[in-house]
Amino acid sequence: MAESARVVPLRRVTQPGELQPQASPPQAPAQEPLWREVLGRRLRALRQDQDETLAETAGRAGISPQYLSEIERGRKEPSSEMIAALAGALGTTLTTLTEQVAGDLRRQQALVRLARTQTERAQTQQALAPQALAPQTRARTSGPVALAA
Repeated sequence: MAESARVVPLRRVTQPGELQPQASPPQAPAQEPLWREVLGRRLRALRQDQDETLAETAGRAGISPQYLSEIERGRKEPSSEMIAALAGALGTTLTTLTEQVAGDLRRQQALVRLARTQTERAQTQQALAPQALAPQTRARTSGPVALAA
């Protein structure tokens, strides 16, 4: 009997041609970036800083330009050997590349924390706003009221 595994995606990725859901929350909670996405952006930035094409860099790294494109877009998670080959093809070391990606991750994580804090603060203010704007009523005492002449 074959076993089946339940796969839980970390993020929902829409396929080309697939419609986006109509009802989305006004502010979706910020998500922490994935390593492969940050690595891809860093590799693309290094390649573009050198005014190289995908084909030039991919050729030196020994991979196809299509695969490099997928890595740069954060669609593929390359092996450590592949990352080292790309680092070498871009004239850097694996250590330097890793440090740059780690710095990018730290900066993006700080932005995510800031966005979450701002979202929580806005939600708190929204929750308190109706109370602050509610009309103030005073309790009346029962009985006759004397009018000043």
